[in-house]
Amino acid sequence: MNHEPARWETTKTHHPVPLPPAPLVPVQQPHLPDAQTIQLPDGRLITGYAIAPTKAPEPIPQRPAINPLAVNIALGGLGFAAACGGLMLLTTFIAALAAFIHQLITLAAVIFGGFIATQVLGTNRGTGGTVVNIRRAVFKRNNFRG
Repeated sequence: MNHEPARWETTKTHHPVPLPPAPLVPVQQPHLPDAQTIQLPDGRLITGYAIAPTKAPEPIPQRPAINPLAVNIALGGLGFAAACGGLMLLTTFIAALAAFIHQLITLAAVIFGGFIATQVLGTNRGTGGTVVNIRRAVFKRNNFRG
């Protein structure tokens, strides 16, 4: 036989404890004005409370969502960046144009210098030039007779 206690014997039962009642705080009723009765022109009577018109709260001045000074500074920065970019492109263009002109001048000097060099240092001296035949000349008393 098993000598362990049964399951229902080990279970503890908890009984709820009632809470003490909360102290009651007296609530003051708002003061209601006296009821007033109004007679309409057609003879009907209307009874009700007179309510003082409530004053509308003063509107809060709306501030712009973005400070105009900040917008001006941002737009100035964008304009400056755009101008700097354009100036950079302009200076790049001028530098490229100057390099191109320098290359053209160098090319012209090489071509013209080569042409001059072939004329002066060419191997065909006898062809294409002026032929001068020198004969025996007789010089008599500083007179040339040829």
